[in-house]
Amino acid sequence: MHEKMSPYYSPCPVETTLNLIGNKWKILIIRDLLRGKRRFGELRRSISATKNQSISQKVLTQNLRELESAGLVCRKVYAEVPPKVEYSLTELGQSLKSVIESLESWGEYYKSKA
Repeated sequence: MHEKMSPYYSPCPVETTLNLIGNKWKILIIRDLLRGKRRFGELRRSISATKNQSISQKVLTQNLRELESAGLVCRKVYAEVPPKVEYSLTELGQSLKSVIESLESWGEYYKSKA
C-alpha cells in the first residue's frame, strides 16, 4: 500500500496529529470553527480574545492556508462586493472535536490541581 506523501505524515500517529494542529494558533482556529462558520475578522478577534496577544493578519492567513491545504478547513468565497469569505471545518476537521474536547477537559483538570 502506497501512503500519500505529505509534510505532515510521520510513522508516529501522535506526531502526525501534532504536525497538523500542534502550533499555538491552529488548535485555537479549529476550536473556534467547531462552533460554526467564521469570517476572517471574527476568527482573529476570537483568537486574540482568548490569548493575551493578538494574532497578526499574516499569521492567521498562513495558518488558515495550511489547515486548508491539509484538508481540515474549507474556505468559501462569496461573489459579493466587498468580497465575503467564510471558513469552516471539513468533515475531516470536524473529526477533531473529540481531540479538542479531551484537551479542554485535561486543561480544566490541570487548572484544578495546579
